[in-house]
Amino acid sequence: MSAARPPWMAAMVEEVRAGLPDYFAMFTPPARPYRRSAVLMLFGAGEHGVDVVLTERSRELRAHPGQVSFPGGALDPQDRGPVDAALRETHEEVGVEPGAVDVVHALPDLYLSPSRNCVTPVLAWWPEPTPLVPTEAEVARVVRVPVASLVDPANRFMVPHPSGMRGPGFDVDGLFVWGFTAMLLSAVLDVAGLSRPWDSSAERPIPEHVITSWTRGYQP
Repeated sequence: MSAARPPWMAAMVEEVRAGLPDYFAMFTPPARPYRRSAVLMLFGAGEHGVDVVLTERSRELRAHPGQVSFPGGALDPQDRGPVDAALRETHEEVGVEPGAVDVVHALPDLYLSPSRNCVTPVLAWWPEPTPLVPTEAEVARVVRVPVASLVDPANRFMVPHPSGMRGPGFDVDGLFVWGFTAMLLSAVLDVAGLSRPWDSSAERPIPEHVITSWTRGYQP
């Protein structure tokens, strides 16, 4: 049976349309971004309430090895835009059929200056979830993480980065979520009105298995 979109999705879209939330405004892209990418924030109805699809990238990849991320990647020439790219990449990485996804809204583009990458987060609903099939070459693990776990104060903290920056983090279902993915998740939970009060003075270090030479030079 198809599940209806949760009401907070429509409310969030209205909030974004009314004006850029602070997080999105901080990362407004320049006129000519170096390259374009898109990620799919795919929420669905799970056993423990609404959940979201997160992947742990293979540690053999050159870029972002071992990082937790949303499915997605660079726009290809044949893509008709970021939504098309996000759906294609999600199908390639974890086997979700594009036709099974209800695209809610393409959120404002975010510019990551260290990588000169303009990323479009695509908010989507999965009305009839099916088993996820990760592509072994790119994805070490794929998890449907309950939103209830993400907003649990016990699973939230700040992450000090080797660069000196500090950003939000989550520890859920064996996944250490930090950097761009954690910042975007945190912003969406806030704008959607789902967040619960949590201790932002609590800190956890980045696990050794995700500290690479690339990580040391990365800034979300």
